[in-house]
Amino acid sequence: MRAWYFTESAYPDAWDKDPVSLRITLPSSHIDRDKAADILNRHIDEWAMCDDLGLNIMLNEHHSTATCLTSSCTLPLAILARETKKARLLVLGIPIANRTDPIRVAEEMSYVDLMSRGRVEMGFVKGIPYEIAAANSQPVRMMDRFWEAHDLILKAMSTRDGPFNWEGRYFHYRQVNTWPRPYQEPHPKVWITSGSPATGVDVARRQHRVATVLSALNAKLLYHAYRMQIAKMGLPDPGPDRFGYLALVGVGDTQEEGETFVKKVKGYLETTGIVAEPFTNPPGYASVAANVAALKRGHTQGGVGAHFQVTMRNGKQINQATASVAELVDAGVCFAGTADQVVAQIKSFNDYVGGCGNLLVMLQGGTLHHKDTVKNMRLFSREVLPRIQNLEVATDRDTEEIERVRERAQREKLVAAQ
Repeated sequence: MRAWYFTESAYPDAWDKDPVSLRITLPSSHIDRDKAADILNRHIDEWAMCDDLGLNIMLNEHHSTATCLTSSCTLPLAILARETKKARLLVLGIPIANRTDPIRVAEEMSYVDLMSRGRVEMGFVKGIPYEIAAANSQPVRMMDRFWEAHDLILKAMSTRDGPFNWEGRYFHYRQVNTWPRPYQEPHPKVWITSGSPATGVDVARRQHRVATVLSALNAKLLYHAYRMQIAKMGLPDPGPDRFGYLALVGVGDTQEEGETFVKKVKGYLETTGIVAEPFTNPPGYASVAANVAALKRGHTQGGVGAHFQVTMRNGKQINQATASVAELVDAGVCFAGTADQVVAQIKSFNDYVGGCGNLLVMLQGGTLHHKDTVKNMRLFSREVLPRIQNLEVATDRDTEEIERVRERAQREKLVAAQ
């Protein structure tokens, strides 16, 4: 299991300025420029520490919000390509369905991959519904636009024999010829986030890494759908390295200290959903099935509301923003306590989901200040990471079922080839 350090780079001083919406409509006059500069520089310093701590680095981006100051993940990525020498650099991610120029994404990722000498891993995301208005984009058929942008970016990064023409449904280019080319061949590894088994199947068809964010025990369903699709293709088991999971993490000298750390990081959960209702579920963003399922669970915001509801192991539904640390630990949203407790929680989660090779650890968030963040990072690196790097998963019925599907697919391939 590899670990990737992450922070949302929030601006907590503005969280009490508007109880209705911290996104899209909150005026930037609430930003103190010196405080914002301190936050941005502080987080670069913390990411840069990962080189010495044996941690990899994850960055994301959000727009028009007090919950995340990183409005372009490419900018800090480029800085960290120079600041670090060993850590892998993951952007998770770039909202390519909301970007109007996929070729620019190909150029930026190629540039930073060269600068880092091949340490970039690029994650593509659909983008959250709140930012449809900020991007002035079309919420209808976003996944169609997403996959076309994905295909165009990868072709632009991997083509070596001069310009090609692209005439798609959403994007049109007469001369695509990406300079510079990326360091990695044919391009950096691709990650795609997913919250549903259906999207997991689409990612599996392309054999990319799939990551899910705070989806708790539902990650098991996603990973199973991915593994099953790989088996239906007659391909070898993808192994845990193909799966990623983001959780809030607090490691202390005592259980109380670890839980105190994670309570402050949990400020992310308490504020990320504070957004005016007109922006929560733009028509066409969520599928009909997702909206119907959410309405059945009593979420009037349709498919979006489901993001904040997770299930504990006893079947109880909890709201991430209001749940206790103990409830969130049970659901797999948080890992918190002493190093021994956190290791046990991660092992239990890993067994439950059938193996996860990439743990995206949100060790900073909300109001957790620099001193405690550094302690959290060091304790995780020194006392947790060495004990989770070689986790194994016992074979279960799901694994046996998947192997039967794979064997059948391989037999059908042999028959078709004869």
